[in-house]
Amino acid sequence: MKPFLITSALLFTSIAVTAQAKAPADKTPTQTPTTVITAQAQQAERNKKLVTDFYNGVFQKHQVKAYSDQYIGTEYIQHNPHVANGKAPFVNYFTQYFKENPLAKSVIKRAAAEGDLVYLHVHSQQNPQDRGVAVVDIFRVENGKIVEHWDVQQAVPAESANQNTMF
Repeated sequence: MKPFLITSALLFTSIAVTAQAKAPADKTPTQTPTTVITAQAQQAERNKKLVTDFYNGVFQKHQVKAYSDQYIGTEYIQHNPHVANGKAPFVNYFTQYFKENPLAKSVIKRAAAEGDLVYLHVHSQQNPQDRGVAVVDIFRVENGKIVEHWDVQQAVPAESANQNTMF
């Protein structure tokens, strides 16, 4: 019976030593899936705040250059076919647009963010009499700067087949 106890004790000790050898020496906490998700959600929220501040500065206050200088990256990819790539073409286009349409405004109705993308649902009008356009703007943010933009637009109709609004 004694040899069995010694063999069992040696086997147990061997397993314990092997497990310790394989355990990481550094006891610093690692990121759990929850902390990664929380960090991503916090970054998405920062991106949403950045884009909405930019958008309101440009399309409500008409301070195109100031807000573009603050928020648009050195590389800016534009998917709207009326505006060329780059910060300068954006600034030139909308500076001219607001000279021609000083009462124009675009009001954010909804904003959402996921990862590096921010989505805005907007009511854009050239003046108070204009029914306007429903716009979905999508921005990509990289290192705290807006680096890419897409949009889709749909005119707000005079009549609708339902009682729902565009917003």
